[in-house]
Amino acid sequence: MKGILLVDKPPGMTSHDVVDRVRKAAGMRRVGHTGTLDPRATGLLILCLGGATRLSEHLTRLDKVYEGTMRLGTVTDSYDLDGAVLEENPLPDLDLEHLQRACDAFTGEIMQVPPMVSAVKVGGERLYRIARGGETVARESRPVTVHEFRVLGYTPPDAHIRVHCTSGTYVRSLCHDIGQALGCGAALASLRRTWVGHHSAENAVPLDALSDREAVKTHLLPIQEALDLPEVIVRPTSRKTVTSGATLTRKHLQGDCPVRTGWVQVKTESGELLALGLVEASPLGVSIHPKRVLAE
Repeated sequence: MKGILLVDKPPGMTSHDVVDRVRKAAGMRRVGHTGTLDPRATGLLILCLGGATRLSEHLTRLDKVYEGTMRLGTVTDSYDLDGAVLEENPLPDLDLEHLQRACDAFTGEIMQVPPMVSAVKVGGERLYRIARGGETVARESRPVTVHEFRVLGYTPPDAHIRVHCTSGTYVRSLCHDIGQALGCGAALASLRRTWVGHHSAENAVPLDALSDREAVKTHLLPIQEALDLPEVIVRPTSRKTVTSGATLTRKHLQGDCPVRTGWVQVKTESGELLALGLVEASPLGVSIHPKRVLAE
């Protein structure tokens, strides 16, 4: 089997737990996820099976959309309600407009410090493992982009939020930072991932429905539907050129290459995804270097 699975992760499981369940159901080892969800979080988890694992890095980099609840007045060591409570503070006089202005200050390109309880590595060790030993270490801030940080509703002490952000953004950290800016503290109370790139949680299958190999196969999406990247179509006579990893030029294509740099999907006229290629421009035109050959 080769393809991707859109799984609706239930609460209380790690992303690795979900991978293990699917491995057992499918009867295959080559299964991986494309972006961790915290155990408390629910929603869209994209799994790659078989040869589709070669697409993992491209799916991992995609923008994400989350909806959740921010609990104001509470500060924890993990920045969510799974952690130890460090502070309980009274709430300032807030309304929806005030909250939105505070969240707007954390949109655009920002620098973010990851939580101690996270999978980020410091000195070669995962932060959550260091945190389990009772240590807190300095973490370098990292650039992330928050396209939208919308307050959808406010019933004190909880604000319902939606966040559209780049990969690697911690919504927990956003909530913590908003709480610090407001002076009362805040923690993430609940979180659901609703989109990864162009894939929606509405199209995801509950984990319990993936009970055996046939169920997994039924819900598997073909690799040509996995990515939202520009496409080039190769001539039938150029298939061997692609699968051998040789450079493609204008003579190998049906039509023009839509971009002059970056990644493209190399497909046949029938829509089969043969490879992912890197485009390189020159005065003589573009050349495409197949880097992830997916065809048998």
